[in-house]
Amino acid sequence: MASGLMNMPSIDAHTTLCGIIGNPVTHSLSPAIHNAGYAAQGLNYVYLAFEVEDVAVVLEGMRAMPNFRGLSVTIPHKQTVIPLLDELTPIAEKVGSVNTITREADGRLVGHSTDGLGTLRAFSESDISLEGKRVLFLGTGGAVRAVAFAFADDGGVAGITLLGRTPANVSALADDLKDKTECSIETGNLSADLEEAIATHDVIVQGTPIGMAPEREGESPVPTELLKPEHVVFDMVYKPLRTKLIQDAEAKGCKVILGTEMLLHQATLQYECWTGETAPVDAMRDALSRNVI
Repeated sequence: MASGLMNMPSIDAHTTLCGIIGNPVTHSLSPAIHNAGYAAQGLNYVYLAFEVEDVAVVLEGMRAMPNFRGLSVTIPHKQTVIPLLDELTPIAEKVGSVNTITREADGRLVGHSTDGLGTLRAFSESDISLEGKRVLFLGTGGAVRAVAFAFADDGGVAGITLLGRTPANVSALADDLKDKTECSIETGNLSADLEEAIATHDVIVQGTPIGMAPEREGESPVPTELLKPEHVVFDMVYKPLRTKLIQDAEAKGCKVILGTEMLLHQATLQYECWTGETAPVDAMRDALSRNVI
């Protein structure tokens, strides 16, 4: 047993329940992250993983249980839960997906999106300013969507460019960003336009599965020769911890942000929302590091 867990109170009738729902969910690192935080602060909370198909039944149970405080939501339920909630935060409404649900004291269920705001916190914690920077996103998936909206709304960026392999997906995200934010948005093809785009951008956000273990480990969407020391490189992939892109960027002298930092800081925002306490980031990061393979 990790030493920090010795601080965790025994589970009793006053224990506050939090958890994660998804399908599959057994691989989730969230229980290790959250429970390490509760243990570090001696909070009578517990966080569990639930493999769930029928989200409506789960949320009805959440409403009925005063000790049930929060849920993380992962694939495939991030959109499914929305019509079952009472309220969405502005960023969740813009993004169109929910990764966090909070049960308020009156039983209302509020949906949040913390992936993008967590990434902003990761950049801030790394002393990397986005103000006036041009940001290049590789990929158009759900996590990219959340981060792009956060950057467009609160990052102070000069502009965003989206590169993907499926034109319809690129256009759909670009249209949403243009409709719902004031940020300058450009688009292109991940293969044809990559070299030119990297040369004119300051920050590269890698949001495709390229580099992910085990199927695509050792691959990178960015040829090494395109990277310059002035680039900031953030790879959302965190298995392996240091992808080929991250290794190449470090070798070129770029500032890098690991995918675990996004996972960590979206969790710290959930933690603070549910507990009202400042998250013990070091304890939560240590637990994450011990569990990433």
